[in-house]
Amino acid sequence: MSIGTFIASRLIKDRNRGTAFSRPINVIAIIGIALGLAVMILAVSILTGFKQQIRDKVAGFGAHIQVVNFDANLSYETVPISSNQPFVPKIREHRGIRNVQVFATKAGIIKTDENIQGVVLKGIGSDYDWSFFRSNMVEGETLSVSDTARSNDVVISKKVADMLGFMPGDSFSMFFVQDPPRMRKFTVLGIYETSLEEFDKTYLFCDINHIRSLNGWSDDQISGFEIYINDFDQLDYMTDVIRDSIGYRISEEEEQLKVTNIRGRYPQIFDWLGFQDTNVIIILVLMILVAGFNMISGLLILILEKTNMIGVLKALGAGNKVIRRIFLYQAAWLTAKGLFWGNIIGIGLALLQLRTEMISLDPSSYYLSSVPINLDPVHIILLNIGTMIAIILMLLIPSQLIARITPVKAIRYN
Repeated sequence: MSIGTFIASRLIKDRNRGTAFSRPINVIAIIGIALGLAVMILAVSILTGFKQQIRDKVAGFGAHIQVVNFDANLSYETVPISSNQPFVPKIREHRGIRNVQVFATKAGIIKTDENIQGVVLKGIGSDYDWSFFRSNMVEGETLSVSDTARSNDVVISKKVADMLGFMPGDSFSMFFVQDPPRMRKFTVLGIYETSLEEFDKTYLFCDINHIRSLNGWSDDQISGFEIYINDFDQLDYMTDVIRDSIGYRISEEEEQLKVTNIRGRYPQIFDWLGFQDTNVIIILVLMILVAGFNMISGLLILILEKTNMIGVLKALGAGNKVIRRIFLYQAAWLTAKGLFWGNIIGIGLALLQLRTEMISLDPSSYYLSSVPINLDPVHIILLNIGTMIAIILMLLIPSQLIARITPVKAIRYN
């Protein structure tokens, strides 16, 4: 153990026994660091949880990547493509792909005796992944689609169900404006709620064979493919992989296909989520500055309190570097205590919100019913390391005060 470490450890023990008059100042510095880190942990946990839940909900309605006809526009009346595409087996085998499923959409109108509501009927096949909607079902169950028989059951949102007064088991008529106009009768099998109101009031899920029948399509025609990936951070890369798998089609006989991802289809939502990063960065910088200034004031008090000791050490031949290291060790110890309690407070409050959802949100504004939490150990470790490094670097400047203290004046200092 070096002389600097030994002296610093003795000073820390004396301070813990309450023999130092600077103890209240140090406690305030520790509290400042603890609260700063707690705020940073909550800010990062809430932001990442918010972004993760919103993008998962949006992807639940339209997957991460879609492959549709190149002539398809923004209308829900789509140009069909064949489901027998040579690239599909290759995509399914890619380890970054979670699921590939067919879909078809068609706009229609639900009419009851008292109400009328425009919706989009989304047809799905037997390969549809219901994992997202199973976690958001409030009544009934999800739809089971067979390749041999057509089902008249549908899954609707709680928003539509409340507007039209539907319950599981209720039947209703849906009208489609086309030439000639057509009508289909459906039965409510299940009701879901995702809190994405714009999506909830739009989509109903049915057997894809209804869309084929209404549009006069053959049994192998669909609106397109929906593709789910394992890692959202790889979205752009996986989009390029799928484009490469499809390749370029020059022949007029071949269908021209277009690949789009969720970020491109809903830019307004993801731009809004991107703006939240700026808010968190501002919070992190402010909290680190507050914690740093608290520790600077604490270090200055430590130096002033031990001015006599500094004079004696210099008189005995200790250099400024050794003495500076003594005080930086003490400051690092105090910072570590602050970080410890900051982790306890921040993680504790985050877990409390995660388990109880005590802080609620307005779904119409935030798309969520409660404040989301995503506790990532990597984020917490990086926050602790970054805060410690930032504070120590900020303390290097006031520690230069030690070089200005002369032994004669320091020993006489009272």
